[in-house]
Formats: sequence, C-alpha cells, structure tokens
Amino acid sequence: MHSERLLEHFKNPHNVGQLPPPAVTIDADNPACGDMLRLAARFENGRVAEVRYQVRGCTASIAAGSALTAWMEGKTREELRALAPAVIERELDGLEPASKHAAVLCVDAVKRLLEAAPR
Repeated sequence: MHSERLLEHFKNPHNVGQLPPPAVTIDADNPACGDMLRLAARFENGRVAEVRYQVRGCTASIAAGSALTAWMEGKTREELRALAPAVIERELDGLEPASKHAAVLCVDAVKRLLEAAPR
C-alpha cells in the first residue's frame, strides 16, 4: 500500500511540464519496467533556479518525479550529486519493495542532468 504522502504527490504533482532553453533537459528510463522520466532544470548562480518533469510510468514513478523536483529546488550541484534513492524514499514516506525502482530512476536522471549541464 502506498503512503499518503506518495499518493498526494501522485494526485497533485509538483513542477510538471517543460522548460525552454537555457534549461538543460534529459531523458532517463528504466528498461526493466519501461518507466521514463524527462527532467529539465535551469541553474542560476550554481543552484537549481527552476525544475520541471514529465514521466510515463507507474504511480510511484509519477510521485517520485514530483518529490524529486520539489527536493531539487534551490539545491547546489554538490547537493544534487549526493542524491541517493533513500532521499526520494524519505520524501515519499517510503516505497514498497516493488516500487523502489522509482527512486533509482530519479537518481539516474539527476546524474544525467549534471553530466549534461554546463558548468
């Protein structure tokens, strides 16, 4: 059973959409389950100034994308580099074992975002 916090992010997702350049946009996917996450962020003075996401996937992945973007706001690159699946799980008040892939997808997306973002 999903937590109330996870269901709230699923029903009322934060930061859904796209950002125009100069935002950096990447796609990440989980080939095992087919979930796909598009993550876009604009950096200003070394911090995330704006962030958006789109996801095609399960309830947990939709909620995880929302929680991820809310968590990312104002973070530095160093803080983003330190992101671990446990952070997303905590933001959602836990994930069922079958849904833990959603947190891993978020971490993979942030890693790709940092690789693609100019310094």
